[in-house]
Amino acid sequence: MDWITGIQRALDYTEEHLTEEIEYETVAKKAYSSSFHFQRIFGMVCGFSLGDYIRMRRLSLAADELSMTSEKVIDIALKYGYDSPESFTRAFTRFHGITPTAAMRGGNVKSFSRLSVKLILSGGNTMDYRIEKKDAFKIVCKRKQVCKPQGDTATEDISAFWDECTKDGTMDAICKYAKYENVNGILGICFSGEMEDCGFPYGIGAEYNGVPLTNKGLDIVEIPAHTYAVFQCKGKMPDAFKTTYKQICTEFFPQSNYEYGNGIELEVYPSANVQDPDYTCEIWIAVNNKK
Repeated sequence: MDWITGIQRALDYTEEHLTEEIEYETVAKKAYSSSFHFQRIFGMVCGFSLGDYIRMRRLSLAADELSMTSEKVIDIALKYGYDSPESFTRAFTRFHGITPTAAMRGGNVKSFSRLSVKLILSGGNTMDYRIEKKDAFKIVCKRKQVCKPQGDTATEDISAFWDECTKDGTMDAICKYAKYENVNGILGICFSGEMEDCGFPYGIGAEYNGVPLTNKGLDIVEIPAHTYAVFQCKGKMPDAFKTTYKQICTEFFPQSNYEYGNGIELEVYPSANVQDPDYTCEIWIAVNNKK
């Protein structure tokens, strides 16, 4: 199944179940993707999260029903997943600018149309990458649970984590245990295979040199053997990272013979000068051949 067909299947499933509880994992499976990667790609491509899409579609359909039927506000609120008329009214008013009662009386409301995936011939861009096979190796890192990848929230949490580790001495501690044989730089590690309802673990670290670990708050983690697609990312962080990652999601994976692998991504930073407009780092994504 190609990427476009998979995304459309996921959107169709979402539309068919807007009046029911929607599990993101189930939506992602329709696109033959993990929940993490589906939500990340969805946010990158659409500019809003899957959760926001569901919310706006429900409120749009609720407005149609309020203006065209004689159903009670409480019945429509419950139909579209709200526990009470009060919570429904707050959400409805924020989105439409008027109350449900005003909408019933003919007030102007907003319409948010359903998404549809279309194949558009564009680009002709080149995207340099290389494929690297790595045996298992150990890293030393500090880990933190960050929020789900909806919009830019995860990016903001991760940027704040880097600032925290720089200021509290964590980066200096990591450097005591670092070597640079497999990957040449300080690492940002996205453990996307450990996605949970509340988010996913993100680590900051380096390849481990074997010196006995004495610093509290640091963990030694073994990264399994993987095949990686490696992409160069150039520009000021984190904007350059977001631009490159969007290009990976929308150009590389849909057109290549590779798919996301077993839930690990590495950001390899050769220096701390991330505000330089000519800064260059790499994004390593574990991949498998498409079946």
